[in-house]
Amino acid sequence: MNESVDWKDIKYTEIFEQEIRGLERRRKSDPNCTVTDLEGTLEHLYIMDGADWYGRGQLQDIIMAATIAAYEFFINQWKNGSDAPQEAVWNGGQATS
Repeated sequence: MNESVDWKDIKYTEIFEQEIRGLERRRKSDPNCTVTDLEGTLEHLYIMDGADWYGRGQLQDIIMAATIAAYEFFINQWKNGSDAPQEAVWNGGQATS
């Protein structure tokens, strides 16, 4: 039973950190990338998350939750004036930098 919880946490952290790295790269390399762009993507992610008509399954739910959390975290950091790399980690259900 404990192993099933561990793989979920590991996958969540992996996806969260992967998304943060991708968002950092995008922000650095794309001068047209704005908070508004990312908020638009986040809105679409919320819609996709709510459109789980047939069920995605546990793995896809974890991926969606981690992706949404990464976007929320990154946007919040950007709005608060953080230009430094996020280096965010998922620690016991909390994103920290």
